[in-house]
Parts: sequence; C-alpha cells; structure tokens
Amino acid sequence: MPNAIKPNRRRPHPIRLVLRSAGVKCMSDWKTNEIRVKTTVITICGTRERIICYLGLIRSDAGRQPHQEFSSVVAMEAEGFGELLQQAEQLAAETEAVSELPHVERNLQEIQQAGERLRSRTLTRTSQDAADVKASILLGSRGLDIFHISQRLESLSAATTFEPLEPVKDTDIQGFLKNERDNALLSAIEESRRRTFLLAEEYHRESMLVQWEQVKQRVLHTMLGAGEDALDFSQDVEPSFVSDAGTPGRSALDSVEVAYGRQIYVFNEKIVNGHVQPNLGDLCASVADSLDDKNVSDMWLMVKQMTDVLLVPAKDTLKSRTSVDMQMAFVTQALQFLENSYKNYTMVTVFGNLHQAQLGGVPGTYQLVCSFLNIKLPGPLPGMQDGEVEGHPVWALIYYCLRCGDLGAAMQVVNRAQHQLGDFKTWFQEYMNSPDRRLAPATENKLRLHYRRVLRNSADPYKRAVYCLIGKCDIADNHGEVADKTEDYLWLKFKQVCFDDDGSSAPQDRLTLAQLQKQLLEDYVLSDIRRQSSPTWRMNHGLLSRSLQHSAIKGESHFSAIQQPFLYFQVLFLTAQFEAAVAFLFRVERLRSHAVHVALVLYELGLLLKSSGQSAQLLSQEAGDPPMVRRLNFIRLLMLYTRKFESTDPREALQYFYFLRNEKNSQGENMFMCCVSELVIESREFDMLLGRLEKDGSRKPGVIDKFAGDTRAIITKVALEAENKGLFEEAVKLYELAKNPDKVLELMNRLLSPVIAQVGSTQSNKERLKNTAVAIAERYRTQGVAGEKSVDSTFYLLLDLMTFFDEYHVGHIDQAYDVMERLKLVPLSQDSVEERVAAFRHFSDEVRHNLSEVLLATMNILFMQYKRLKGATAGTPGRPQRSMEDRDSQLRSQARALITFAGIIPYRMAGDTNARLVQMEVLMN
Repeated sequence: MPNAIKPNRRRPHPIRLVLRSAGVKCMSDWKTNEIRVKTTVITICGTRERIICYLGLIRSDAGRQPHQEFSSVVAMEAEGFGELLQQAEQLAAETEAVSELPHVERNLQEIQQAGERLRSRTLTRTSQDAADVKASILLGSRGLDIFHISQRLESLSAATTFEPLEPVKDTDIQGFLKNERDNALLSAIEESRRRTFLLAEEYHRESMLVQWEQVKQRVLHTMLGAGEDALDFSQDVEPSFVSDAGTPGRSALDSVEVAYGRQIYVFNEKIVNGHVQPNLGDLCASVADSLDDKNVSDMWLMVKQMTDVLLVPAKDTLKSRTSVDMQMAFVTQALQFLENSYKNYTMVTVFGNLHQAQLGGVPGTYQLVCSFLNIKLPGPLPGMQDGEVEGHPVWALIYYCLRCGDLGAAMQVVNRAQHQLGDFKTWFQEYMNSPDRRLAPATENKLRLHYRRVLRNSADPYKRAVYCLIGKCDIADNHGEVADKTEDYLWLKFKQVCFDDDGSSAPQDRLTLAQLQKQLLEDYVLSDIRRQSSPTWRMNHGLLSRSLQHSAIKGESHFSAIQQPFLYFQVLFLTAQFEAAVAFLFRVERLRSHAVHVALVLYELGLLLKSSGQSAQLLSQEAGDPPMVRRLNFIRLLMLYTRKFESTDPREALQYFYFLRNEKNSQGENMFMCCVSELVIESREFDMLLGRLEKDGSRKPGVIDKFAGDTRAIITKVALEAENKGLFEEAVKLYELAKNPDKVLELMNRLLSPVIAQVGSTQSNKERLKNTAVAIAERYRTQGVAGEKSVDSTFYLLLDLMTFFDEYHVGHIDQAYDVMERLKLVPLSQDSVEERVAAFRHFSDEVRHNLSEVLLATMNILFMQYKRLKGATAGTPGRPQRSMEDRDSQLRSQARALITFAGIIPYRMAGDTNARLVQMEVLMN
C-alpha cells in the first residue's frame, strides 16, 4: 500500500505516539493509563471517515506481519510491552472478524487533516446554531415565534401539481374504483386549471394588444404628420404641430383657423338641415379673400381650377383618378391655370410699364405680347432665325402667344411670316384643329425628323421650344433659356405629355404624366441641390417613409420647398399629386390649416385617395397601387389638426369630426362616434356636447343632437368608453342620458359598495355618491323605471344599508336596529339562521363585501343595548325582574345567532371579524 507506515529511526513509531498521547512514559505508568490507551486508540478509530487505526494492523511495504513489527518496537522500548502486544493482537483479531467495515489505512498526517475537517464542520454547525439563536431573540422581541414559524414553513408543500394516489392491491376492487374515480376528478380539475390559465393568458394578451394599439395611435397623433422632425435634435427645425396648450378658458385657434372654422360651420349647417350642399371650395376661397394674402388666394384659385373636372361617379376613387380621361382633364386644367396666370402676369407687366411697352393697336393677345416683348426683349438678340414681325423675333412672338394660351394669336404671327417658316404653317394648322392638340402620327414623325436633322442644334431657343411643343419631341431638353421659371417649365412639360401609346414614338420622345410626376417628386436632382438645401433641412424633412424618404428630399431640395412652400405645393398639385401636396403643406405649421381644408375639399369631391388603415403614415404607398400613387391618411390628418384646440374649442372640433361620419376604423367602428367619444372624455364637456338630464327626467339636447339622428348610440359609445377608463360616475350620467337603467344601477352598485360603511361627512366621497344614488332612486320611482331584478334589488338594499350605517355612526342604535330588523339581512334569532343562510346565497358581491361590517355593527348594537340594559337594571331596582331577564336572554340569543350565521355562511370574511364577534359575545355572557 502506498500509504503504509514504514519504521524509521528518525520518526517515532505510531505506537509510541499513541502511548504518549495516553500519558504512558514507562512501564510503571501502564497499569494506571491502560484505560487511557484504549480510549485513545478507540477515539482514533472512530472517525466519520471510518478510519480503523489499531496497533496490530500497521503493515510495511515489505509485507511483514503486524506482530513482528510490533515486537521489534516493544523490544526497543522495554520488556513489559508483552501484555500490550497481546491486547493489540486480540484487537486485531476482533477487527478482522468484522467483515462489513473496510480496511482503510492512512498515515498520521492524513488522520490529522481528517480531524481538522471534522472540527471545522462542528464549528460551522455551532455558528449556525448561534445565528439561529440571535435570529430568535431579534424576532421574538417583535412578537414573532420563530420556532412555530419554522415548523409551519417546513410543513408547507412545494408540490405544484396533485400528488399521485397510493397504489392498491390488484384484488382490492373497491380501492381500485375509488382510485379511478379520484384520478378522473383530479384529471378533470387539472385540465380545467390548465385551460383556465391558457384562456386567461390569451385574454390578457389580447387586452394588452388592444391597449398597445390605442397607445400607438395616441403617440402617432401627438407626433408630426409623417414622422418628420421626430428624431431631430437640432435647433433649426420646424416647430412641432402640437402647440402648447392655451390658457384654460381661452380659444387655441388663431384668426385664420377661426375664419376657416366659420366656413366649415356654414357648410355643415347646410348639410344637417337638408339644404343643397354648397361648394366647400368656394367657401374656403372666401377666407383667402379676407386674409389679403396673394399666395393663399392663388393657391385656392389653383385648387378650384384643378378640381373643376367632370366627376364620374365611381365607387373606387383610385380607378377614377387613374383613368385616362381624368388624367387628361387634370392636364388640361393645369395648362389653363398656367396660361391664364401667365397672361395676367403679362398684363400686369405691360400696364406697369406703359411707356416702355408702347401698347396700342387692336386689343388682344397679339398686341399684348408685342408690348410685353418691348419690355422682355428690348433689343435685337443674336441667333434669332427666320426674321421678325413688327420688330420682334418671329419665334419669340409665336412662343409667347402659345404661352398665353392663345393659338389664334400664334396663327396670326405664322400667317405674317409664313414665307420664312416653310412647312411649319401646315403643321401648326393641323395641330390647332386637333381636339387633343396632337399631330397625326405621320406628320408628327416628319416634324420630329426635321427637328433632329436641322433644329436640334439651332441657336434660336424659341424656335426649338416651339417645335418641341408642337411635335412633343426631345423631352430631355428643359429649354432653360426660354423656360426660366418653374411655371414655364411645368407648362412646357404639360404640353409634351402623351396619353395614347401608338408605338410610333421613341422612348426619348414620349413623356407620360406618371413620368412627369416621378421626375418632380423623386428624380429631379440638379447640381445645386446641396447649395439650395442645408444639411439640417435635409435631415429634418426626409422622414416621409423609408420608401419615400430619398425621393422627397430630392424634389423638395430642388424647388427650395422650405423657403417657397407655396411653389412646391403648386408643383405637386398641378401634376395631380394631391395627397403629396397636402402632406407637404401640412408639415409647415403656419400653413397647416390651409392644407387641412384643401384635403376637405378634395374629400368632399371624391378626389382624395385615402389610406386603408388608420395606423398608416400620413403619406403612404400601398401594395397593388400604381407606382406614382400616394395615399393620404385623412382620419389622422383631421385628428392631428383638431388635437390643438379640441380641449378649448370642442364645438369647433366636433364640426371637423362630422366629416368622418362615413369612415370606419380597423375594428369597424364609426370614426365620428369614436372621435366624439374621445372628445367628450378629454374635454369633460358632457352637458354641452351630449345634453343634460333635467330634474323631471327629460333630456336637454346638446350640440351632438343636430349631427346625429340617433344620439343614444353615440351617448352609449361615450359611456362605454368612460366606463372602460374607470370614470364610473361620468359613465352613470351618460348611461342615464342613454336610457339604460341596467348599466346605471350596475355602476352605482359598484360605486356604493366600498363606501356604505364609511363615516359620512360634508363633501365626502360617500356623501356625493349618496346624493347621486338618492336622486336616481327618486327619479326612477317617480317615472316607474326599473332595471334588471337582481341589480335593482341590490341597489335599493345598498341604499338601505347606507341608511343603517348612517344611523349607527351617529349613535342612533335603536333606529339602526330597526332598519336591520326590517332588512332581514342577518338573523336576529336562532330560528332564522337557516333562512338567512339560504338567502345569503342570492346576494350579489356588492352586498357580500360589506357583510363583515354589517355583522360587526349589528353585534356592537346588541352589545350596547346589553350594557344599557345592565346599567338600567342597576339604576332602577323597581323594574320587573322577569322582563329584564327575558330581554337579557334575548340579546344573548341574538348574539349567538349572529356568530352561528357567521360560521355557517360559505363566505370568507375579512380580517379578524369572527374573533371580534366572539369577543363581544363573550362579554355579554
């Protein structure tokens, strides 16, 4: 064995150590210390590691017998160790006879280490016991019995499921059937428990999703329209559309919003009263006239022009908007607006410079253009071709006549210079006589061929521009020398737009409306984009959506939209991108009211493409739509706009919500009702908006009455929303307005139950609810209104209990006793206990929750009567003893009946109710 102990002269033998540890120094000490030696050996052999160390089992590596080694050691020490040897051998023989114990051999160092480990364990256990003692002292000083608490904790079962049943013998049929029955019951209970938890989790998850969706909508409604500026931390930003709340009682509307709101009121009044629907565009344009702002006036003039199209009844607005006829009508209206605007500009310029214009001759566009060129082109220009007419370049005259929209004046110029123009007169006559302002394919190809061969590199910019207009060719040339303004560029591009695809036009000569829209909204990027837009502006206005972000920056940057918002709005609106135009203008706070009312005009005319979901961004693109079609979240637009003033001007907000009467949210709910519900709850103007209930039970109409024929549905919706938000008192009033007595009494029961046992005081919660409940009870009894039987009986029982507690708290114990006796809620005799227990099962939770207080108050009344009786007995010895004893016995019997009732009813009462009842009953005995 590797751990065997070998004899060594330098190290004392283990036997000697054992003897020394027992106090044996010589043979004379052997007899005295014999018992100590045995004790020492046994102690060493009794360790927890089952170490058996005895004198005769020390083996050497050479395999010597134990008695040989022992004899040599004893010879070296003294001759008197023979007896010790015999005892050691006898001990060895006895140990070897025990076969269950293993022979473990260790040296003294290992034995010492094992002993130290045992000692450390003993010390740890001792320190733990000391800690338990200290804990017991600390908790005992606070009145806690740590010993009993530990026992109770140890007795608790940590099993989360039912314990398995005890097995039974195969021949025990009765036990087998009992186990099968118990197993079936336990399985059913466990399955029901599992399904209950699953349903609870599912309902909780659905509720959380609904609440989260509402929170998301609320957050979206308090952020900028399409998410713009939401993450911007720079100082150079547009102010948030959610303006600071105005001073309470003061309107949050500015003068422009008030003017628009007045026209919306007029429009809705006409509709509500059944009159002919007025033109909302004309009403809003009248606001622009009163503002004395040319930009706003021009904007509404453009809106009226662009919406003055032949509306084809169509259920699908997208189909109507994307039809060829509708798009051609939009382009025609845009051209008329641009041509009329330019003609007015020409007239203003000429009449502002009459001396230089030298206006004369026959009034008309031709003379007007000649006078305008006297100002525009006062001297001869290099590169002009094909001569002049009345001192002006012929192609410049033709171009500006076309620009003013007068083809007759242009033909007049052509006729005067026809010898220099070649075949152009024939082409222009065909163009002029065409209903769609389009040459025949053969003529168009001939003109385009002539343009590419001769005129593409011509030095006369007006000649090139006129040929590109007539032949709709070279759409890549922007003609910057001629079309130096945005309006001129738009007019030139509109003239080149094609709607029919006959296959004769090359891609570089064909421009569609969708291509022009894409070019203006997304692709129009010139080299001056960085110069026209600062980095801060680009960052702040690129958050329309991830798909639209980059394109929106491009279009807005080129047109310097933030500096010229009306210009960029005009660009988008004239190209029939109404939704993008409104969304852009809405992002400019000072122009937000204009954008909203433009959207209302489009909505009323059926020209607005609306988002399919309320949670969509303000401007979005939906799957399945054509590439350049955008949709506007109209519901969100109105709610964002009214958010500013709905708390201070709820009447005006209601006017705007009326436009949502035909819209529904994702849950299929009417948006007008939803917005009214939220408006009423936020503003708390219940009486003004929904009406007021008079004392006689009649309802005084509110503002909502003129907007909806069935006001009960709206009031019920608002009441339900108030109930869901925990506004029970407001919900009671609303349900009463909606003629729903069941909900009125149900909510009143929930409100009264927690307060009926409280001590009433002036202006307290209990007093307010009591007055409301009494008024409802009187009104219902006068009108003969009754709710569901169980709810109705609970309501009047709670009122009676409130009367009982009021009498009890003021010390009128006899009156309180009479009330309780009439209510028959608790037994006042042993004979009525069973009857009251049976009746208790039919009571609602609102009544049961107050049972503890009712029992304690009743017992206290009996105890006070008992004390009064005892005091009266001592003070008036002349009273009949018989009657006094009967009354005393009756009070004790009533107290026992209450305790019996409290112990039998299947309801766990709160706190120490039973203990207090027993204590008072004992005091009476």
